[in-house]
Amino acid sequence: MEFRNSTLGSGFILVGILNGSDSPELLCATITALYMLALTSNGVLLLVITMDARLHVPMYLLLGQLSLMDLLLTSVITPKAVMDFLLRDNTISFGGCALQMFIELVLGGAEDLLLAFMAHDRYVAICHPLNYMILMSPRVCWLMVTASWILAIQMALGFTINTMHYSFCKSRHIRHLFCEIPPLLDLACADTSSYKLVVYLVGVFMLILPLTAIFFSYARILFTVLHMPSNESRKKALVTCSSHMTVVGMYYGALTVMYFLPSSYHNPKQDNILSVFYTIVTPALNPLIYSLRNKEVTGALRKVLGNTCCHHPIHLR
Repeated sequence: MEFRNSTLGSGFILVGILNGSDSPELLCATITALYMLALTSNGVLLLVITMDARLHVPMYLLLGQLSLMDLLLTSVITPKAVMDFLLRDNTISFGGCALQMFIELVLGGAEDLLLAFMAHDRYVAICHPLNYMILMSPRVCWLMVTASWILAIQMALGFTINTMHYSFCKSRHIRHLFCEIPPLLDLACADTSSYKLVVYLVGVFMLILPLTAIFFSYARILFTVLHMPSNESRKKALVTCSSHMTVVGMYYGALTVMYFLPSSYHNPKQDNILSVFYTIVTPALNPLIYSLRNKEVTGALRKVLGNTCCHHPIHLR
């Protein structure tokens, strides 16, 4: 199918949350600060996990993948939005829009699946500790990571191709922070109601499947924890899981409202706020949530910083 010349030649205009804000400068500064926090915190966490051999275990391999996905996700969205505001140029080419949509769908889908695999990792660690290194061997762990990426890429490729094959003639203005399927379909010339239903059903399925796996993992964890003999063991197990549960709550909370509610209950402002939460706020906070209550990570961070200082001594003259 051929696209309209106006779409191909001019691309689209992103009318995101910064354009409709009462205090756009303050909001832009806040988003920039959150992005810098996301870059720093995820980058440091990846560095620590890579450099400290004690963290070369399945739990931290999966956590490193989560940080990588968060780092890439927020980098696909935030710099573009901030630079558009500063340069007063909100245009995005047709190809750029398709690429942004594809990458966002890949990273979002992969993170959905990865969080479910991380819950399974905690279940094995707490409910089957003696068999942990067998059930969560490096091979199994890498299979989980690979499956997350491959399944997400296949889904994203299908949605991107099917979405971008429409002709867009109603308007060039996408009322969203970035190129995403629902606001883009509102600009299509053809009837997209059937395709919107498919997008909605697949989105719900992609949320329900991981959430169901997470629920059953934690239900079995809770059952095991309640039957532990000592309070210390119960406390340690709950602390180990609390960080992941917090991240799951933040990430899926926004996505659930975004995709479970029918389109009639949505408005551009609400969708933009939710998008900011799961593409900018959550990636900035995830590493802090995992690090602040994790003694192994904080200990490894001190070790890495100590080694860095030792390798770069200060010479007094």
